[in-house]
Amino acid sequence: MDRSRAPASSKIVVAGSFGVGKTTFVGSVSEITPLSTEAVMTRASEGVDDLVATPEKATTTVAMDFGRITLDQEMVLFLFGTPGQQRFWFMWDDIVRGAIGAVVLADTRRLEESFPALDYFDGAELPYIVAVNHFEGTPEYTEDDVREALALPWHIQVVICDARKRHSVLEVLLALVKQALAAQPE
Repeated sequence: MDRSRAPASSKIVVAGSFGVGKTTFVGSVSEITPLSTEAVMTRASEGVDDLVATPEKATTTVAMDFGRITLDQEMVLFLFGTPGQQRFWFMWDDIVRGAIGAVVLADTRRLEESFPALDYFDGAELPYIVAVNHFEGTPEYTEDDVREALALPWHIQVVICDARKRHSVLEVLLALVKQALAAQPE
């Protein structure tokens, strides 16, 4: 390898519904202090943000999260986490521009909230995978269970992860990069 050459960089988007673990996902694997636009939730979000599944949530992403991970001497990933609330979805088009792929993070306590992100990435024609973030105390489901519940086609990969654990997030990112590279025209 030519060490005088900078490693190739690629943009990855981490998307999903409100409170699914996107900020945690980016932060757990980033080798730099992640840029986060977390803001304290105020009374203004009452009746707008559903906290039933995440009653302890006190902050929310209002723009994006950003992190970086070096996979090897030849590849650096820049991670961009989207805001999850519908009122911020207008930013997704800008955040997605230039990405090689996306991770749609899903929460089995509320899988139905995954459909807007899945619809978005189907329409964007961007390679993506579904990463199921298992929260403590929730039932565990297999990849096939989630695929069936979300009516995902066979070519959309489903992986189980723990957004708090670096090795788990790294496995998700490697699976996405492999899929995105395979989708590139030769």
